[in-house]
Amino acid sequence: MKQFCVILLVLMVSSCDYFNVKKTSSEAILKEELQAFDWEHVDTYPSFAQCDSLQLKEEQKACFESTLYAEISEFLQNEIIIVTQDINDTLILKLRVSKEGDVSLLDTKMDSLTRSEIPELQNLILKSLDALPKINAAIKRSQPVTTEFEMPLIVKVE
Repeated sequence: MKQFCVILLVLMVSSCDYFNVKKTSSEAILKEELQAFDWEHVDTYPSFAQCDSLQLKEEQKACFESTLYAEISEFLQNEIIIVTQDINDTLILKLRVSKEGDVSLLDTKMDSLTRSEIPELQNLILKSLDALPKINAAIKRSQPVTTEFEMPLIVKVE
């Protein structure tokens, strides 16, 4: 009778779902992580060398944006631009900073008057981006990542 009870006990335990180990594939783990991943925010914003010493994330972002604006504005102010009408426009530059730190211009929104008066403006902006100091890419989970953002740029020519 003891042998029968032991066999019965072994059969009951071995058929229990509690002892089944479910395998989780690496693809399933990756899919779950990607769904939980916050794609809208980065741990650190792209930055110039002079902004790296700042501790707060918002200060780093403000430093990067103001430095970028100043560099582009200074480049454009050194160019000779001749117009037949006064221009006072706010451009919207859509920019991408790659994970290697390269800046590219994706789109430029400007008034049609600005576009007709300064047809070379987009090329000048591209040249100003090429002349920028080295940019450190944004960081997400200890990895450099590509980021895109929009930046206003005031163009005033009299």
